[in-house]
Amino acid sequence: MTQEKSAEPAHMRRHVLGTVLRGIFALAILGFAVWGAFALYYQMPAGPALRIAAACVWVLLSLLCLIVYLRRMSRLAALVYPLAIAGLLSWWGAIPASNDRDWADELAHMTAAVVNGPEVTLANVRNFDWRTESDYTAKWETRSYDLDTLASVDLLLSYWSSPAIAHTLVSFGFTDGRFVTFSVEIRKEKHERFSEIGGFFKEFETSVIAADERDIVRLRTNVRKEDVYLYRIRMAKPAMRSLFMAYVDEANSLTETPRFYNTITANCTTIVYDMVARIVPDLPLDYRLIFSGYLPEYIETVKGLTPGFTVEQLRAAGRIGTRAEAADTAPDFSARIRDGIPPLPL
Repeated sequence: MTQEKSAEPAHMRRHVLGTVLRGIFALAILGFAVWGAFALYYQMPAGPALRIAAACVWVLLSLLCLIVYLRRMSRLAALVYPLAIAGLLSWWGAIPASNDRDWADELAHMTAAVVNGPEVTLANVRNFDWRTESDYTAKWETRSYDLDTLASVDLLLSYWSSPAIAHTLVSFGFTDGRFVTFSVEIRKEKHERFSEIGGFFKEFETSVIAADERDIVRLRTNVRKEDVYLYRIRMAKPAMRSLFMAYVDEANSLTETPRFYNTITANCTTIVYDMVARIVPDLPLDYRLIFSGYLPEYIETVKGLTPGFTVEQLRAAGRIGTRAEAADTAPDFSARIRDGIPPLPL
């Protein structure tokens, strides 16, 4: 009797453990069913109909294997799915990023830099004259900057839908009054449109764009009518220089070795974090690096904004849409959009 009683708990523990493991494996199958369907839809080299068909076949195969696994109908059949996953992952890992595609005009060229002491020469600085998103005069320029005259770093956040999500731009100012803005962007082809989901599935490569503010900021404020905010960033001169060179290094790296954009792990904000982390030791990770709309609050926690003001006050002062629309194509666009923003202490 005693042996029977002691055997019951052990049997129950094995039963519970088996049930938990089966649940985990079942969730894994469902997860791969969803992931594999999207991977095939976004990356299978075929037309939309065949891609949809392939995604549906994968889901049906996954569900069939799930039923077989849960009902223990056939151990051999249950082994088919891991082999299918291995094949899918092998195919996925072999998909190469490329710099040779039919790119959208505003992403047709990649910024590249030549460094000669304190002087940095940027090739392919974008300076488009935007009338509408589809009507513009394309212009790519070569510009040189003396890092000994680097004077400021500003963060610009551009909102188009949710308050949690914003596109991040970083603008560098020089003592001669010039500004150059860096933006880490998806590099989409002419037929493509931005997709958060597609950004998880290798739909876009990554590009670093260096641009004149009358192009890249005005496009967002005056043409797309996005809600744009500018924040002055507290940063020592050596850190400014290091951040500028981090963008230069990233741009040159991407011209040599293309990489895919990822909505979570390699987007406009997380790449900026990787750059700044090279400058600021022990920079804390934070959910606001993903939900970039809340980035000012994060920067405030590391004392990176103008002191003596709340984030709300700086946000109100830094809303530049009205000033940008009034400045439009004026030569002093950069100065006018900064009018009224509290300066950093000297």
